Amino acid sequence: MTHQAHTYHMVDPSPWPLTGAVAALLMTSGLAMWFHYNTTTPMTLGLILMLLTSYQWWRDVVREGTFQGLHTKPVQKGLRYGMVLFITSEVFFFIGFFWAFYHSSLAPTPELGGSWPPTGITPLNPFEVPLLNTAVLLASGVTITWSHHALLAGNRPEALQGLALTVLLGAYFTLLQAMEYGETQFTIADATYGSTFFVATGFHGLHVIIGTTFLIICLMRQINFHFTTSHHFGFEAAAWYWHFVDVVWLFLYVSLYWWGS
Repeated sequence: MTHQAHTYHMVDPSPWPLTGAVAALLMTSGLAMWFHYNTTTPMTLGLILMLLTSYQWWRDVVREGTFQGLHTKPVQKGLRYGMVLFITSEVFFFIGFFWAFYHSSLAPTPELGGSWPPTGITPLNPFEVPLLNTAVLLASGVTITWSHHALLAGNRPEALQGLALTVLLGAYFTLLQAMEYGETQFTIADATYGSTFFVATGFHGLHVIIGTTFLIICLMRQINFHFTTSHHFGFEAAAWYWHFVDVVWLFLYVSLYWWGS
């Protein structure tokens, strides 16, 4: 910052958007090839490239914000706007799934037996594993808020404890959902019920995995003293994203599991 007369971050040329795009292409086309030709090589290569890109891109951002002092107040303001817009786009992403679900369930067609759930489908009991998953995610929302308040108060031990608990709860949720998928008596191919259920809950599960990864990075940064009471936007962004994941799950639980069953 000593070599420029303004407080804005002029980002250096980076290869990571290009490698990330190539990784995304390999993963999506690789998934299609796995489904149709039973080969996993392109998908595996894409996943490896995506992991390498994520690690190095995150490393660069941490370096810029923590050690080079490039995340000034105006830059942090821009990052906040960017995160708000990103979460807004994610909201509309999930609105599409809810639209498909309610479009099919509020007026079931004769092909579905004129009923919802469609004839022949046995839905999951919403008061078993789904209710436990709801409690787990709500508890994780409490622990991340506790960690954030502790960080603002300069209470490092409690900030670490709250963040570690949130990571554990996120991992536990993912484990429970994987077990739940193994117990379902229907598949993604079972009419619109199966497709809307697995696409909506599956994408939410992917968001939980991404959010948990985000929080693990924040935990590592907190352990290494990267955050201060006034400079911790990386943590705030992770907390916002996690609260968004919590709210989406509440709508999923009420709609797909409870009302939809």
